Amino acid sequence: MAQSVPPGDIATQPGTKIVFNAPYDDKHTYHIKVTNSSARRIGWAFKTTNMKRLGVDPAAGVLDPKENALIAVSCDAFAYGQEDTNNDRITIEWTNTPDGAAKQFRREWFQGDGMKEPPIEYNP
Repeated sequence: MAQSVPPGDIATQPGTKIVFNAPYDDKHTYHIKVTNSSARRIGWAFKTTNMKRLGVDPAAGVLDPKENALIAVSCDAFAYGQEDTNNDRITIEWTNTPDGAAKQFRREWFQGDGMKEPPIEYNP
């Protein structure tokens, strides 16, 4: 069964952090390319700690081996310097899909297998 095998890695481009630059009086969008580097089909999902400010589209999906997806991470307008951004995080989780499962995302697959949390940086 796929769940007994630890998931392989994913690659993200850019791979280190997400940077939004001022001014913050309008919505900004940052694109991340997620690639399934493993030899198995994976399910992936994004989470955010600040749903009012940060959005992700699509927020979840399924990737075959070596397949990739382009994800839009958006930052809505906000008052920079007047709102706390220290706890803003985006988490990418992924797991192997069950053997024989359809290529359709299912939240119940997740057991906290693979996880990345690139930092978010706001430049004045």
